[in-house]
Amino acid sequence: MKKFLLILSLFTGSFFSAMAQDNNNNTENTRQEKIQALYVAYVTQQLQLTPDEAQKFWPVHTQFTTELKAIKKDLPELDKQQARLDIKKRYLGSFNKILGPNRSERFFRMESEFRKKLLDKVNNNPRQNQRPRLKRGG
Repeated sequence: MKKFLLILSLFTGSFFSAMAQDNNNNTENTRQEKIQALYVAYVTQQLQLTPDEAQKFWPVHTQFTTELKAIKKDLPELDKQQARLDIKKRYLGSFNKILGPNRSERFFRMESEFRKKLLDKVNNNPRQNQRPRLKRGG
């Protein structure tokens, strides 16, 4: 009987643990989707993309970000920076055709601006990352 209870408790414990991990993954995916939506809105607004420009811009941007994400994480820092720069230079012509040189230049600056604004918002709202406190007693 003790073996049965032990196996049953291990099984239920691992089930709830797996459910909690799935919930955390869903929360992280939702957070990433929200950040991506904010990024798209920010870039579209800052670059004042027309519908025609947006239709051409976002597929190129998707390829661009896919290549940036494919850079190996275990490279030395200077090699990673060089790889990012090489990719940016390779895509500059494509972005220039869609946006023109001035807005393309602004786009490359905006990436870091968006990250800074996002980090500032997170850092200035620390309660967002905390659990709500429950009142004791009553």
